[in-house]
Amino acid sequence: MTGVDGRITGLVGALRAHGVRIGTGETVDAALAVEALGLTDRELLREGLAATLLHGPAQRAVFDPVFDLYFPRVTGGSDGGSTDREELRDRLADALAADDRSLMARLAAEAVDGLGGYGSSPGSDGWSAYQTLDRLRPQTLLARVRADVRGRDGGAGFADRLLDDEIRRRIEVFRRLVGAEARRRVAERRDRDEIARRAVAPTADRVDFLYAGRDRLAELRRTVSPLARKLATRLAARRRRAARGTIDLRRTLRSSLSTGGVPMRPVLRRRRPARPELVLLCDVSGSVSGFSDFTMLLVQALHDQFSKVRVFAFVNRLDEVSGLLGHGHADPDGLGARIRAEARLTGWHGSSDYGVALGEFAERYGDAVGPKTTVFVLGDARTNMSDPNLPAVRDIARRARRVYWLNPEPRAQWGTGDSAAPGYAELVEMHECRNARQLGELVGQLLPV
Repeated sequence: MTGVDGRITGLVGALRAHGVRIGTGETVDAALAVEALGLTDRELLREGLAATLLHGPAQRAVFDPVFDLYFPRVTGGSDGGSTDREELRDRLADALAADDRSLMARLAAEAVDGLGGYGSSPGSDGWSAYQTLDRLRPQTLLARVRADVRGRDGGAGFADRLLDDEIRRRIEVFRRLVGAEARRRVAERRDRDEIARRAVAPTADRVDFLYAGRDRLAELRRTVSPLARKLATRLAARRRRAARGTIDLRRTLRSSLSTGGVPMRPVLRRRRPARPELVLLCDVSGSVSGFSDFTMLLVQALHDQFSKVRVFAFVNRLDEVSGLLGHGHADPDGLGARIRAEARLTGWHGSSDYGVALGEFAERYGDAVGPKTTVFVLGDARTNMSDPNLPAVRDIARRARRVYWLNPEPRAQWGTGDSAAPGYAELVEMHECRNARQLGELVGQLLPV
């Protein structure tokens, strides 16, 4: 399929690959939007397609760079201009001071063309946004742009700190333009569909916890409240269905006497389920700490769904941290630092030791687990070659209503190296939980009602 139809189907396919749910009807709407809006005004077309295909503002982070690949501003190289680095920096400083997006886009194309290419063959498809930005260094223009803005209009009423934040925002816009231009140039020589799937960063909820950087984890923490509201609604619906109970045969037959013995209206044996108790055991060491922090914040946001929530953190020692997740602590980004500063999580070394930590929980906090308690263990089950202490896990499973283990590692890595995951999985139900989307689905399925 070629032409505009091919671009639309390619755009839809790439968005689906990034987890955006798009049906046939929405695809047809997108085609009608292109027909109605035309291709002349690219930004109007962008907004029209976003309105027909997306379900929320968080998906724009994926949509915009994918749109730029299938509906590029230009094709081929830049329209010329200087490739002298200092002259480009001077022109970029002027564009940033004026907040001239059109000029910034042209300069991004010139910068990639002149500074971002690599490879010596005539057909080289190598253009690097990283190399372009490393050579141009737009972040070092802040002071010059600030002086230009002050000289032009007094900073348009901005205080110094606010003006610096505004200039950083403009620099970030230019950085994104460079990234889009480099992807476009590569996509013209190679498989555009493949570039759209692999070279565009996924939404934060699809990034693996183990590889998420600080910025992505901060972005994830901002999604805790809306995710918690969605899960609370789902849990409430499950609780209502569970409360209906089963048919009470004796009362149903008695009621049927008024209809000649025909059971027209079944009578249900109503349940009044008590709100369950929840215990979290969280490995907060190394790369799994981001996963544990996010899950702890999510459960805290859901605390009204349970009669009691207790949270324990560990590295090689275990300590209760329920109080550190209370409503008095408003800064979710500081949760990990608070836990490390105020809880006793390590002994004579800093490596994780599941055997010692789980044994300590079973010995010191065994009364936290009872027949109404569901226990979640969060961690990669990597014991650093120490004793996994399977009897402690067996004891916890015997006391609890349910025990689930959420493992942020891919299932294919369970049992490799120092992973004790297969041994633990024989005793409790273990699930792969690599990103926030998987976590939300698992929490919705597994949390007791």
